[in-house]
Order: sequence, then C-alpha cells, then structure tokens
Amino acid sequence: MQSGQISDHGLLADGRTAALVDRAGSVNWWCPGRFDAPSVFARLIGDNAGHWSIRPEGDFTVERCYLDGTLVLRTVFRTAQGEVELTDALALEPGAREHDIGLRSPQVLVRSVRGLSGEVPMCVQYRPRFEYGRTTPFLVERDGIVEAVGGASRLTLVSGLGLTFGDGEATATFAVRAGTTHNFALGYAPTYDAQPPQVPEADQTIADTAEGWRSWVRQHEYHGVYAEQVRRSALVVQGMTYRPSGAVVASVTTSLPEKLGGDRNYDYRYVWVRDFTLTLRALWRTACYDEVQRQFTWLGRAMGRIDEEPVPIMYGVLGERDLTEHRLDQLAGYRDSPPVMIGNDAWRQRQNDIYGEALDAAWLMRDRLEPLEPDVYHLLRSLVDKAERDWKLPDAGMWEERGIQRHHVSSKVQCWVALDRAVRFGERLGGPSDVARWAAARDEVRAAVLDQGWSDRRGAYTGSFESEDLDASVLIMPLVGFLPADDPRMRSTIRAVEEQLSHDGLLRRWDGDPAGFVICSFWLVCCLALAGERDRAHELFDALAGRLNDLGLFAEQIDPLTGEQLGNFPQAFSHIGLINAAGVLSDVEQNPALRGLGMPPAYFTPMSR
Repeated sequence: MQSGQISDHGLLADGRTAALVDRAGSVNWWCPGRFDAPSVFARLIGDNAGHWSIRPEGDFTVERCYLDGTLVLRTVFRTAQGEVELTDALALEPGAREHDIGLRSPQVLVRSVRGLSGEVPMCVQYRPRFEYGRTTPFLVERDGIVEAVGGASRLTLVSGLGLTFGDGEATATFAVRAGTTHNFALGYAPTYDAQPPQVPEADQTIADTAEGWRSWVRQHEYHGVYAEQVRRSALVVQGMTYRPSGAVVASVTTSLPEKLGGDRNYDYRYVWVRDFTLTLRALWRTACYDEVQRQFTWLGRAMGRIDEEPVPIMYGVLGERDLTEHRLDQLAGYRDSPPVMIGNDAWRQRQNDIYGEALDAAWLMRDRLEPLEPDVYHLLRSLVDKAERDWKLPDAGMWEERGIQRHHVSSKVQCWVALDRAVRFGERLGGPSDVARWAAARDEVRAAVLDQGWSDRRGAYTGSFESEDLDASVLIMPLVGFLPADDPRMRSTIRAVEEQLSHDGLLRRWDGDPAGFVICSFWLVCCLALAGERDRAHELFDALAGRLNDLGLFAEQIDPLTGEQLGNFPQAFSHIGLINAAGVLSDVEQNPALRGLGMPPAYFTPMSR
C-alpha cells in the first residue's frame, strides 16, 4: 500500500542525499550516494518501488520530533500494549564535526527500536527495489547479514532478527519490552568497483550523527524573530546541500504533483540559479558564511566560460548541464498522479532572471570576493554583458513556462538587478565607459518595466508586458530594490495581488494556479512589512508557520481549501522564503526608524569577513 500524505514524512540527510520516513515508520524514499541517484526505496511515487517499514503490529498513535538541533528523527508509537520509540538517522562520517559533516558520509541508514513501556509486538517489512522499482534484487542471508544485490546496487542489512524471505522481501515479527533495544543498520555500495558496505553499530552511530548536526548548529547564530522556525529551516536547507560541492538542491524528490491527478510533475533534485541569491541571503541570515562561500565557488565552476549560447538555468549537484528528461512509465505516481519524471527539460530554457540572481549574489558577497579573482571577474562581466544584450528578449520566466516565451516583468527586473549591481561594482568590474553603458541600459530597463509592465485596468504591475494577468513574481520588485514597497504603484500592486491571488493566507502564483505557492506567500509577508503594515505581516507569517508539518517541514505548495501539502518535499524555496521573511521582520522590529522604509534595510549591507 502506498504511503499517505506528503507531509506525513520526515527528512533524514547525510550531506549527500536524503531519505523520507513516514509516520508509520516506513522509509519510502532513499537514493543513496547523491540526491539524483537511482532509488532503492521509492514507494512515495509507486507502490512497487520499494520501502522499509518498522511498526507495531496493531493499532497505534504517533508522536514524533527531531532530536534537538539535529536531523535525527524520533518517533514514539503508542499502543494498547505499551509504547515504543523508533530513532532513524542517515549516518554522518564518525567523528565529523562542524563544517566537515557530510563530506565523507558512509551511506548507511540506521534505525533503533527501544521499548518505553509494556510489551509491544512489532513487525518489519524490508522490500528493496532498485532503480525506481525496475530491479528486484536477490536477497541472500549469510551469518545473520542480509545482502540485496541487483544491477548496479548492493545493500547490506544487519538486524539481529530471524527473517522470513519471499517475493523479493524479508519480514519479521518481534516483541519489544520496556528497556530493551533492537537495532538495524543498512549500508549501500555499488555492486562493482567498491568494497562491500560497512555497517556500523547503530547506537553509537546515532549518537555520533546527532552530535555532528549539533556541532554544525552551534557554528551558526540567528537572533531575530521566529528563531525556532528559522533555525529548523536553516537545518533543513543544510540537509538539502550536497556537501562535496556546496550546491543546494531545490528538493530531494521527483514528481510529487502540484495538483493531485495533474501532470505538472517535475524532478527537483537539481540546483537552480534562480534560487541562488535567495539561498545565499537565507544562509547569510543564519550566519552560514562558509556555506555561502562554497556555493558561490560552485556557481562559477558550474557555469564555466560564458559564450553566445543561453546560460543554463540549472545544473546537477556537480555542475552537470545535460539533465534530459524522461518518463518512468512503470510507476503510477504519487496517489495515482503520473507521470513520474527523471531529469528536467527546463535546463534547455532561456530565463533572463538568472543574470540578476548571480550578480546580486556577488554584490552581497563583495567583501569576501575582493580582490576579484580572474575567473570570477570574467564570469560577472560576461553575465552583465548578457543582461545588457538579452533583456529585450522574451523568456520562459521564473515559473518555467513550457512551449511559450513572454516578456516577463520579473525577468526584466532581474536584468535591471544585474546592471544595477554591475554599476555599483564600478571600476572593480569595468572601466568608465563600461559603467556608463551599464547605467544607461539599467535606466532603459527600468523605464520599460515602469511603462509596459503597468496595467491601468488592474492597477498593478502584471506578470508580463502589456498583459492584464496578475502574477505573484512581481512581489520581488521591492525585495531587490527596484521599487520601494510604499511606492503608490507598488502598494497598489501588493493589494491587487493579495486580493486576487490569495486565499486564507496562501498566495497562488497566477489565477488558475492549483494551490498556494509557499515562497510567494512569504514574499507577501516581506512586502507588507516593508510597506509599514507590520502587524498584518506578522499575522500572515504566523498563519504560514502554522502550516508547517509537525516536524517543521514545507512542501512547495499548499492547497488552501484542504491544507494538504503538495509538490516536491521538502522544498528549499519554501524554507528559504521563511528565513528571509523572518529576517525582514527582524530588521523592522529591531530598528523602528526603518518601518515603512520600502525596501529591505539590510539589502545593500555586504557580508562581513
């Protein structure tokens, strides 16, 4: 039977990949090695794609939480016979601490069952299916160790239980009494050219992994409002970071639908340049300076030398460009919502917003980039020159429209950002004639947006030039310094977008969007705060934070009628939106003179060394 709702799951991470565990103790997602690797458990997107469950045999209720300051998950099952605790972790390298966590993780999933009271009958179902359910491995037991081998993957399970084998699975029942513990450890390795998986002792591994996460948390400080939610979201973003390169994936899953029964199902296990500045700003808010530096280095290496072709808008975690999309027709999809997709053809699109996002990130980090290294200098010069040439071209926009290109207002605004930041860099990036040329182009872009992006009938800036259609993407205008939030036309835009696209505090991207898009809702929080409507901004933030699941996790979207989380999970964009909104509210709270300033008060403050 397929898993329940998306939000029923908790995130485990090890700095290379992630696993998702539902409230019933079932691991329904794990792609060992790296986020976009083939799966060994993927029941989240197909009944026959593999899972590993440990749960009471009878009826139970659940209470769960992360161990404080970690991504180690504790689930307590309460039954008529007693209570049992299940602790799950993806192992970090033994002894890894602070910024070294995740660099050499052993690719081991550990699970520990401990009796809290009474005597509870438990059951285990271990059903690995490799490569998104395409391969059913052979299960072989030797000396109490179960090996699962098929195709390119190999799993080694140590359980200490007498298992029953059949139909490509292993099952067992056992009883847990108060004070007793049963441990499980599952290691992964490639079938060839690698040593067999090394499976460590579970209790020690869980304790060491928890301390590894806590050591990272202690390195990062945040003293603003909504500290608990911000710290949890920062930890989630770190859990979605591929530590060898520093790249943050958009999500850890593929093909979780924006609408049940819909077909907008995409693979999000990649890195979008679109998200780049917002991610860096969120990391900056939580004092993750090392992570910021590593991310910028990754971007330069991924982009390489810029030529006349469109700049790729997304990459694999090591900077791969070809992310060609294909369907997995053997899977029915989450709750029968096909297609299931691997890869993402958005990599082929033109999105002119990426120039601004990259230049904005560099401007944020300017103190840490001085003096500009030759490769950084050439990258930034190439991108700003691209923005100068391309801003007049239509593109797919930040929402990645397929099969059509428009003159998206948000893309034009981001081209303005690229030119504006280049002018601010001044002689560090170009000579007087360059700066004068960029300034002239910047002013031309601004005039075009103010003229062609405005609709008198709507009383708002719309999604694209000479259009009447509202789009929440225009809320970035105050957030990047293009217009103050208290500018009359911007106030009117904020009001129109909220009135027409918002329902119960959730903001859709456009009219007809099936659900509220979480980061857009947080953009609205920022705009309200910067426009001087502090109380309303706090009310909206509180309402949005109340929609986190019980572990503090957000998907990409939320159905405003049912409250169900939809889309890939967890979603970095959503958690980044929470962090940045809390940061803007903190700025306004901590300095009353800044209320109603109209743009982020710390926006042009460089990251300190």
